[in-house]
Amino acid sequence: MPVAGANTAQAVELPAGGPLPTPDHGSVGRLLAVPEDLRGSAWIRSALQVAVELELATIPAYLCGWWSVKDRGSEAARLIRRIVGDEMFHLGVVSNLLVAMGGQPQIRDAAPSYPGPLPGGVRDGVTVYLSGLTKSLVHDVMMAIEAPETPLAQSEDTSPTVGAFYNELQKAFRSTAPELSTRGQLSEHIGSDVLKPIENLDDVEWALEMVKEQGEGTASSPSDTFEDDHPAHYYAFGEIYHGRRLRKVGGKWEFTGSPVPFPDVRPMARVPEGGWPDPSTHVRQLLNRFDAAYHSVLNSLDHAWDGGGPRALNTAVHAMRGLEAPAIELMETAIPGGPGTYGPEFCPLPSPPATQRGHQRRDRHAGA
Repeated sequence: MPVAGANTAQAVELPAGGPLPTPDHGSVGRLLAVPEDLRGSAWIRSALQVAVELELATIPAYLCGWWSVKDRGSEAARLIRRIVGDEMFHLGVVSNLLVAMGGQPQIRDAAPSYPGPLPGGVRDGVTVYLSGLTKSLVHDVMMAIEAPETPLAQSEDTSPTVGAFYNELQKAFRSTAPELSTRGQLSEHIGSDVLKPIENLDDVEWALEMVKEQGEGTASSPSDTFEDDHPAHYYAFGEIYHGRRLRKVGGKWEFTGSPVPFPDVRPMARVPEGGWPDPSTHVRQLLNRFDAAYHSVLNSLDHAWDGGGPRALNTAVHAMRGLEAPAIELMETAIPGGPGTYGPEFCPLPSPPATQRGHQRRDRHAGA
């Protein structure tokens, strides 16, 4: 993902003199340019940190879409809520994998800025932005992130897909067969999934297959699910976008099933580059309240996989629940001159050395 607001993926551990791709599609491109026989434990750790960034980057956009839906009992709201839970589970899986490899997830430092590209150069051309749920958000962000890998050979001008990246990570685990440690890994129910320690290569294979298939689905059929009755994320978002359930007609899959009405939503506008300009005192206080809670979530997640264990993870979950109230209040506050309403920026409190964007954020927080 040329990483927005993160430095970790840029420090990719490559063998000395290792080749670089042409063109360079960010940290994933550099990782995939390393010959397979040189992809050892250091390569796997670097790839897993990029995976941490990938999984984290999707959650804020999905949360904004979910929070904006007024009727939480609607089909669209239920679909998005399940996917948010899956993405949190995926973040836990890749964090456990990194700890199993003797690494340490850098979650706080992986938090991206919005709008921006996906981390690592994955899905080049996709801009992830924050807004209320619209058909454009569903199609251009949600479906674009989760789109299945095509079976066609990639040209040199095609950026890596999420699926291709995870496929190469699986291959590296198989060829390297590293020793795995359960020390520091976490166990927890996350949504409908159960996060558990990864003990051996069979566990690795299971975990990465689950991450891939919950997201983009299997290569064979959208009806194939991993271990539940839910469609993969790409197809679930497709049902919201097309307004119909996916069904098989004459041997082909079509969005022509029962209706999935597009829900009534709070009209959160897109968060602009650099954040909301000149917010009122009340809006600034809400933004600061949200960002402080988000900062706490990220710090607690870092601590959870750095010896804090279940207690720190529970602290993160509690802090995450505190995000919703200020987010919805922002979404119900009209922007002067419009159109639309405010919404959260998902900007954790900056830590030095700060970027220019970080200095701007610090000024806003200091003025609260």
